[in-house]
Amino acid sequence: MISLAFTQAEAYVTGDMALAGLFLWSFLAASLVPLSSEAALSTAHAMAVAPAGWLFAVALAGNLSGSALNYALGLWCLRFQHRRWFPVTPIQLQKAETRFHRWGGWALFFSWIPIIGDPLTFVAGALRYPLARFLIVVGAGKAVRYAAILWITELVLPIFTAS
Repeated sequence: MISLAFTQAEAYVTGDMALAGLFLWSFLAASLVPLSSEAALSTAHAMAVAPAGWLFAVALAGNLSGSALNYALGLWCLRFQHRRWFPVTPIQLQKAETRFHRWGGWALFFSWIPIIGDPLTFVAGALRYPLARFLIVVGAGKAVRYAAILWITELVLPIFTAS
């Protein structure tokens, strides 16, 4: 049973589903699911499942889509802000909005940082940050990160593959 599961998982990583798996993994990593899209991208690159440009584009599309979902969830949650059970008071929301408008646009560039990045994209939606600007800034930050991951993988991989 375990070997069958491993064989199926290996098929997703090395077969035709590799890019779809990378997209899904990157998408989930941008949500509150604790996954590392960096590890998935680096592994896919080390295994040469596709050219680096394809891996970059797929990981970026998946991760940016996940951040867009967080943004949409932030927009959606505001419909409940006047309910008694809503976890944020109007005063707290106003303070968050003031802080976010001071640093929000620039802070979104760092939405790829674990733990703080996912809630930041959620808050951007809740505070109705302009979607086009959100996608540009978040996409730029994630693109720089993925380019760095691919570059580092290129530098480090020969160390481990040299005989």
